[in-house]
Amino acid sequence: MNILSGKRALVTGASRGLGKAMALSLAAAGADVVITYEKSADKAAEVVAAIEALGRKAAAIQANSASADEVRSAVNKTVTTLGGLDILVNNAGIARGGLLEEMAQDDIDAMINVNIRGLIVATQAALPHLAAGARIINIGSCLAERVPMTGISVYAMTKSALLALTRGLARDLGPRGITVNLVHPGPTDSDMNPADGEGAEAQRQFIALGHYGKAEDVAAAVTFLASPAAQQITGTGINVDGGINA
Repeated sequence: MNILSGKRALVTGASRGLGKAMALSLAAAGADVVITYEKSADKAAEVVAAIEALGRKAAAIQANSASADEVRSAVNKTVTTLGGLDILVNNAGIARGGLLEEMAQDDIDAMINVNIRGLIVATQAALPHLAAGARIINIGSCLAERVPMTGISVYAMTKSALLALTRGLARDLGPRGITVNLVHPGPTDSDMNPADGEGAEAQRQFIALGHYGKAEDVAAAVTFLASPAAQQITGTGINVDGGINA
């Protein structure tokens, strides 16, 4: 069903993994989709081709989410390319592990700049173009509220910050008819966290269902939140984590 027919979406950090699955899911539901990428131009082109094969308009824009100027430019180019914007999916994110006393300042700054500031800048740039019925969907983490392992405190902090931002924006934008929500993925099979990678078995022990999720699981939640069926849902988070936070 083309539940998003006529809608125009931007998915940041979508040349691979979860972002790619989100972009394709939105397109399959009827939306035209622009994606951003930092380095993987070839993979981004493949995503664009897949979206176009679904009969949707698509484009890929190179943008480093740590650069406020590049993020703003990507949003503006999206609006020009699609003729407007209805759905913003703030997916771009990075993870750097390690105990705080051992972490390099560059790693700390990178996570804050991409996971928090980049998201804020993209949202701020998009707001003048969003009308009633628009959707802002932030991608958090199952680690935003619980931290069951060592070496991820700074990363978890960057995702926890999105809880307050999402709730506050839901209040601010509710009168405009714009919803703002979070999706919290758990361990999901991807090149960032492969189901057969180092440490995967340790993570699996926390998952109630006993297995990693698929990128398509997270994409389905994003597409639902972007759809008319979610018009009364705002300021909240959906856990797609196999019960890791049950």
